[in-house]
Amino acid sequence: MRVAVIGGGPSGLVTLKYLSEAHHTLGCEPVHARLFEYQSTIGGAFVSRTYEDAELVSSKQLTTFSDFRCPTSTDFLTTDQYVAYLNDYATAFNLWRHISLKTKVTTIKRTSCGRHRITYLADDGKSQDHWECDAVAVCTGLHVEPNIPEIRGIKSVPMAIHSSSFKSRKQLHDKTVLVLGSGETGADIAYLGATSRAKRVIMCHRDGFHFTPKVGNLAWNAGEADDPAEPGIPIDVSRANLFDTTYVHPALRNHMILWEYYHYYIKSLLWLCSGTTAGMDQWIGEISRERHHPSKIFFNKSSRVCPYISLPYRPKLPGYSLWIYSFRSALIQTPVPDTNGRQVDLAPWPRKFDRKGVIQFTNNGRPEYDRMKDEQLKPDIVIFCTGYKQSFPFLTSGGMRAPEYPSPSSVDVRGIWKRGDPTIGFIGFVRPSFGAIPPLAEMQAQLWTVNLLAPSKILRELRPADETHYRLHHPSDSRITYGVDHESYTYQLALDMDSAPGAGDIFKLILNTSQPKRWRLPIIWALGAHFNSKFRLKGPWKRNDALQLLISDEFWHTITRRPIIFGMLFLESAVRAGADLMPGHFAVSILPMAIFGPLSLAVFLYFFVVDVFGWLVVGLSALCSSTCTARSTSTSASVDQSARLYSDGEAIPKYKAVPPHSICHDNGVEAKTTKGTGQVHSDSGSETWLTKSESL
Repeated sequence: MRVAVIGGGPSGLVTLKYLSEAHHTLGCEPVHARLFEYQSTIGGAFVSRTYEDAELVSSKQLTTFSDFRCPTSTDFLTTDQYVAYLNDYATAFNLWRHISLKTKVTTIKRTSCGRHRITYLADDGKSQDHWECDAVAVCTGLHVEPNIPEIRGIKSVPMAIHSSSFKSRKQLHDKTVLVLGSGETGADIAYLGATSRAKRVIMCHRDGFHFTPKVGNLAWNAGEADDPAEPGIPIDVSRANLFDTTYVHPALRNHMILWEYYHYYIKSLLWLCSGTTAGMDQWIGEISRERHHPSKIFFNKSSRVCPYISLPYRPKLPGYSLWIYSFRSALIQTPVPDTNGRQVDLAPWPRKFDRKGVIQFTNNGRPEYDRMKDEQLKPDIVIFCTGYKQSFPFLTSGGMRAPEYPSPSSVDVRGIWKRGDPTIGFIGFVRPSFGAIPPLAEMQAQLWTVNLLAPSKILRELRPADETHYRLHHPSDSRITYGVDHESYTYQLALDMDSAPGAGDIFKLILNTSQPKRWRLPIIWALGAHFNSKFRLKGPWKRNDALQLLISDEFWHTITRRPIIFGMLFLESAVRAGADLMPGHFAVSILPMAIFGPLSLAVFLYFFVVDVFGWLVVGLSALCSSTCTARSTSTSASVDQSARLYSDGEAIPKYKAVPPHSICHDNGVEAKTTKGTGQVHSDSGSETWLTKSESL
């Protein structure tokens, strides 16, 4: 089989890697895979869309691939470090021989025989060639075509650029800078402006934002000295999975109760740590009440600019707010960096620019409008940090007889391919509310490759009903509609491939291995996040070294350095036995497990009882069916005998025997059981569904 991979970013590389090694793992024929990348190097947006001091907002523990870890000691990689990691990844798995750099795909068309014909330009940009293949993985990413909204009078501004053209602080020196957009890129550029020689920096937003720190690190001020060596823990791997995604009954999983818990937990923790619920130490720019819910938003982890934005709004004047703030912060406070008087002004979205280039802001009824409405602001540069549009100009129609190519918005199987058209896969086109795209792309590549090359290894139906629990609940007018919950989505794909180890699998591994640190495994499995390495312990992509990798110091230390402030300690004897001192993060580990563990157990037991009752009903119905059938047969035989004795030779019509699946009850109501479905129908209009629940 020949498979094309379009795009040389993280999604394309990890897809190429799984295709190239599939014959070793899946038992299929070797795949002739080829990756097309129009740039002169791999890395995608991490090469072309980066800027000065750019750093990943997701931790290396979560972002790096399951079988190739990054040796860097820091939790967060710079974009240069991450690109170097991707190059090392390509070298380690011998991917370069499959990669065509400086090769731009211009069209992809379906052929009459069901294949795909790729037309591309070679590295000179002039030579056109073709390559036919059986399947295509589209991995061009979410950051291709800049999205630039129209604003009246924008031409009156001396300079207006998209963030994709921004590279360094030098572009901001001695300028009044207007940043349009409050996402992570906008926050980064506003921070660079505040820490450069820019005259002034203004950041505009439409409906607020929610700043979240990349690292959880609290200062307990009640008589304890701060420990400057305490690294904290990356927030994106601080959430335990047991009873959060693992061993959660579908009825509970699909309910809003988990979302509601995190909604109130986040607000409570934010107030306790910083005195405000808008975001961590965020005193302005709160998302509107209708949208401010973890099931609807993307958290902004580029929070370095937050102290500069909050400075004018943090409580200073004597009064109730200041007293509460002072009392709370005397006990506990997230560290607030000193801005040396520098600030970033928050403003509503511009309504227009007049002929002189002066901004007129939209009245959003918020404090920032009241503060900025009378200012005569004339920006020297406007930077559109307004994201990107999805664009696939190379996917063309194959004519009247060939179906149109799908798009990421039209695929309906786990956000990867369209049902009935599995040869076109879209890898890396979902966005987590809190997490990282590369590890999600790895799980997508695994599932798509298995379905393409060895579908018999997918042992469960990929039901649409199993997708609602991981999707974000975007408002109807939202521009981005492909948001997912990172942990739920990862776990669902692992379940689809039978790659998610259960408690039984974990204890079998402990018993069957001689690894000296094997006792770490159940702790990492239960209290750790869904690291992709965990899903290599079993399933079609099982690796022999996955256990050793998962119990390594990288993952263990990630869990054991959780802040003690909301935790509890292991027994001292465990420390003497060689274990680390492990603060288990109470709010994101122990408390959710204490709540949702018993709740899930109760739901499982309820549905178990319902199942047992249902099977009893089916059994009794079958027994009645046999009795009714015997009676019907006896009656039919009597009628036959009477017919033979009828004097004029005319036979009396026979009674119909009742089929085994149609039972006539004494009360006159007919109940039917459908074979193999566990479904009982009644002609009285009632209908009962008996569904097997997941087992513990």
